[in-house]
Amino acid sequence: MTPQSIIHLARETILLVLLVSAPMLGFALLVGLGVSILQAVTQIHEMTLVFIPKILAAAIGMILFLPWMLRLIMDFTARILTSLAQAGG
Repeated sequence: MTPQSIIHLARETILLVLLVSAPMLGFALLVGLGVSILQAVTQIHEMTLVFIPKILAAAIGMILFLPWMLRLIMDFTARILTSLAQAGG
């Protein structure tokens, strides 16, 4: 493998990690923002109130987007294994 192909593979891996983590982070961000606005309006500033809704939102995001995430990861793995087979033989 050439250095360019390794850099390309690393770039694709980083992009895949960002794509796979985006739904969970997005859900947690939106719920955290909503809870923070609610805390500001009601003047309740308890930090533990944000934790459980964010965890639940991330879990819901993972459940909803799991088929899409698995498809991305499986396609990426197949491409890597194919390129390794071509490079080796």
